[in-house]
This record gives sequence, C-alpha cells and structure tokens, in this order.
Amino acid sequence: MSLRDALDAHPQRDTFDLDELVAAIEAANTCAAVCSACADADLEEGMVDCARSCLDCADVCRTTAAVLSRPAPSGDLWRTLLETCVAACEECANECADHDAGHCVACAQACRDCAQACRALLAVAD
Repeated sequence: MSLRDALDAHPQRDTFDLDELVAAIEAANTCAAVCSACADADLEEGMVDCARSCLDCADVCRTTAAVLSRPAPSGDLWRTLLETCVAACEECANECADHDAGHCVACAQACRDCAQACRALLAVAD
C-alpha cells in the first residue's frame, strides 16, 4: 500500500487536495533525508553553520510530514507548520547555495522542491 492509498482511504480524505498533500509529504520526507545527509557531510568538512541549518530544516520537514500524514486538520497548526517548513527550507537552501559541495547542491534543490510543494498545498487549501 502506498502513501496515496493510505491517505485516499482516510475518513478525512476530503480535507486536502490529495495530489498536493501527497506531494508535500513526499517532498518533506525527501528533504529531511537529504538535509540529514548534507549535515553529516558538512560536519566532516567543518561547515558547522551549514550543518545546523540542515539539521533544523530536517527536523521541521520530518515534523511537517508527520502532521500532514494525519489529514484531519484542527485549527491552524497545519498551516503554521507548512509556513514554518517553507521558511526553514528557504533558509537552508540559501545557506547551502553558498557552498559548491555536491551534497550542498543536492540539499539546496531538495529544500527548494519542498518549499514549493508546501506553497502549492497552502495555495489549494485557501
């Protein structure tokens, strides 16, 4: 069973656009993994500030994916979390863009992709 199948079977499946919801969850999970790998490489290379940014972003992305995987929003927590995820991703992408290392290039792109997916979900939820 895929994430899409599980969410499609959820009783609250109509609270979000399914395509945008799945895209945001998958982008956040991918971004968390890429940021964690980048942070590990950053530490090996002595780029402590970049590692911190990546670790912060990874934590926010993991939390965002987890909360979005329960598509029965209460209040505005989900919206605030998506906005926070966009901000964390943009900050991390900007930090990683300052470095030529391949892991930073990949991380910056994963962050941009995640921010875009979160923005797209916010756009259809308004």
